[in-house]
Amino acid sequence: MNKNIYSGKFIVVEGLDGSGQTSQASLLRDFFIEKGYQVVLTKEPTQDSEAGKKIKEILEKKIEIDPLELQKLYAKDRKEHLESTIIPALEQGKIVISDRYFFSGLTYGTAHGADLNELIEMNNDFLLPDLTFLLKVNPEVCIKRIERRGDPKTLFEKEERLVKVWEVYKILPNKFKNVYMIDGEESIKEVFEQVKKVVFLKLLKEN
Repeated sequence: MNKNIYSGKFIVVEGLDGSGQTSQASLLRDFFIEKGYQVVLTKEPTQDSEAGKKIKEILEKKIEIDPLELQKLYAKDRKEHLESTIIPALEQGKIVISDRYFFSGLTYGTAHGADLNELIEMNNDFLLPDLTFLLKVNPEVCIKRIERRGDPKTLFEKEERLVKVWEVYKILPNKFKNVYMIDGEESIKEVFEQVKKVVFLKLLKEN
């Protein structure tokens, strides 16, 4: 993994589907804007690249694909995402917040049958975030949240699949730097208080 050498900061919010990572990413964006920073909020997979569009069809179960081939699509989309959005913003000194990144590929890909070490190798040339927040939410709770949304379930939104995904997520703080586990089962506000504590401690150096 490549360390961020740019003047901006790169933050990622990760978790199971239904863990609340999208809400926390949005709150983080608002928090930094209030403090006077320029912020880019983005997400993966993107909707812009050809790979991203194909991923969407696969997740919606419109087409089937081998697990490793799916992760190759994610990596292709991620490369374009870094080159077109993330790195240019970091070069300008902006804070980039991404709702999901390669950690999702490692976890969901492994749960779907791909080899973890092969997936790590596939993502090895990408940028390592300055901070990654991993929201810890029981898979059963995630499924209930997804069902409350009322949207059709995507490829990975089954409890037994999410249990496998979480087993991989749990080992990420030991494999990568700057990954912080956050209790995601509290209220949205309480979860964000935990996020802010890490931000102050690791990025803003304020008390």
